[in-house]
Amino acid sequence: MIGRMWYRVRTKFQHGLRAAWYRDVVRPKILMSAPVTGLIDNQCEIHVLTSRDDFLNLMWALKSFYVVSGRKFALAIHNDGTLSDEQLKSLGHHFPDARIIDRETADEVVLDSLTDYLNCREFRQTNLLSPKLFDFRHYLNSDRMFLLDSDVLFFEDPVELLRRLEAPDYRLNSVNGDVATAYTVDPVDVQHKFGFQMIERFNSGLGLIHRDSIRLDWIEEFLELPSILSHVWRIEQTLFALCSCRFGVELLPPEYDVFLNGPLNGQPSRHYVGAVRHEMYREGIQRLHSRILNE
Repeated sequence: MIGRMWYRVRTKFQHGLRAAWYRDVVRPKILMSAPVTGLIDNQCEIHVLTSRDDFLNLMWALKSFYVVSGRKFALAIHNDGTLSDEQLKSLGHHFPDARIIDRETADEVVLDSLTDYLNCREFRQTNLLSPKLFDFRHYLNSDRMFLLDSDVLFFEDPVELLRRLEAPDYRLNSVNGDVATAYTVDPVDVQHKFGFQMIERFNSGLGLIHRDSIRLDWIEEFLELPSILSHVWRIEQTLFALCSCRFGVELLPPEYDVFLNGPLNGQPSRHYVGAVRHEMYREGIQRLHSRILNE
């Protein structure tokens, strides 16, 4: 009993009192903030995948973007199947114009759309992150998708990101740079087989993806690469990168890069990947809470 209690206390406060305070006390206050209305701009549509555990972080990610950017991009929220009825009701209240994609319905509809692509269908049935690829594509109501993870917060107007999202003559995919290249395939093998080079440090947590770049015939081919399924959490990112590199891609400027060490230094946003998730609370929500909660 004492051992279990000590483990819980140590886990709760392992990143300090400040991180625990902003995570457990301040973070839930997002549920008392004002709804975001008028999300009808279809020149670019935001697609997000969320879960019971990521629900509050997603609320902060979305509201930070809408508040600092002033944009009203249309929004599609994909349920991974774990959201509670209360959480779904809350999403509907805070984003009344958003489409909330039911997982059970999506499983049936999306799998039916993959009948002629056996590799794609199998991957959609077996990988937890595969809806980011197939469901986002299937339900996209725009030529441009704003790809956004629930662990990204915005602090200043993301000027260059918005320029690329909105410029009609910008025809590349563009994402934030990761701390290192993390694919399930060898880029040399890809170049030999398909004839294009893979960009380094592609991260699928933030950026612009054109509808025309997510081609099922391409994905079907890519899923035949020998090592493509070698790391369950990197397959989806690898497939986005393969499609993007074949289509045309560049990284966002360095101020959008994922970084693990050091504080914010004027960056418009930060992607708080797992290794620095505690900083999302200790640094990110601490900086944003007054602005977001008083909006």
